Amino acid sequence: MRSPELLWPDARAAVREAAASDPAAAVTATPMPWDRHLRAAALASVAMAVPERVVTNETIAAGAGVTEQWIVHRTGVHERRQVSPGERLQDLAAAAGRQALDEAGVLPADVDLVLVATLAADELTPNCAPLVAHDLGAAKAGAMDVSAACTGFLSALSLATAQVEGGRADNVLVIGADVLSRFIDPADRGTAALFADGAGAALVRPAAEGEGRIGHIVLHCDGAGAQSIQATHEEQRIRMQGHDTFKAAVTRMSESTLDAARLGGLELDDIGLFVYHQANARILAAVGERLGLDPERVVNSIDRYGNTSAATLPIALADARERGMLEPGTNVLLAAFGAGFTWGAGVIEWAA
Repeated sequence: MRSPELLWPDARAAVREAAASDPAAAVTATPMPWDRHLRAAALASVAMAVPERVVTNETIAAGAGVTEQWIVHRTGVHERRQVSPGERLQDLAAAAGRQALDEAGVLPADVDLVLVATLAADELTPNCAPLVAHDLGAAKAGAMDVSAACTGFLSALSLATAQVEGGRADNVLVIGADVLSRFIDPADRGTAALFADGAGAALVRPAAEGEGRIGHIVLHCDGAGAQSIQATHEEQRIRMQGHDTFKAAVTRMSESTLDAARLGGLELDDIGLFVYHQANARILAAVGERLGLDPERVVNSIDRYGNTSAATLPIALADARERGMLEPGTNVLLAAFGAGFTWGAGVIEWAA
């Protein structure tokens, strides 16, 4: 993938010009700390962790008053994973994070920052990220949760990339994890059939010579769509206006796909794999049709894992790797759309 050169302004030149017109300025003229090249960031690993408990369409259909065929037709989901009583989001996130660190060959003690993208932390406070960092033994790491609903992992990945590019961190663990079964009304067919539980993780670090790089990540929002996907403190149940969400998701992910490709200097034909938020199989198909994509280049993991919100992108990426869909040097587009509305996309060169 061609990555445009990223440069900070030449602060020294600006200082010299100021000193030439005002000799007194030379007294305080010192090179600015941002007078340097940004280094590239790379995705060094990807991993996933899902609950052992498999929930079939038969179970969901009985509670929602629909048929199993209705669920498959409307969502593309055949089965999903849900936590058992007593199982914590923290445990899923830590399991995915531990695998990502092992795969990247990074010790927990060398992690500088842990980011957990989630809307379903086990407690109102503390956040999930410091608990995960503690479980992993990342004693020197900073830790924070990132809340952007289904766009959470992509948002956290953007933050991690900036930290590494700017030299403020060398190893950033990015985790997307959600346990949405806690917030589902079993009688609501629009959400009960769709949402599920899981976690995925990736390690972001400086790109080595010849290693795939993380390109531009574009992020957008439109709060006017807030009512379309909502869960209030009082009810604590996700309510979704399916038709409005469908139209917005298809439009925004299609637009951001084109934006991310353009910023990377790429045509869609240069992208080997498209990993979209696993919102709904019909949304995946609609985006693919709008952009003229070969269905074999669009990852579909929703059939086995459902919509795991912030976890769908890393889960889909890890699943694609396990299915042999990724080769070193492949340009991979990631895109997501979620409540808020929030959405975005970015391109990475696969090298893990």
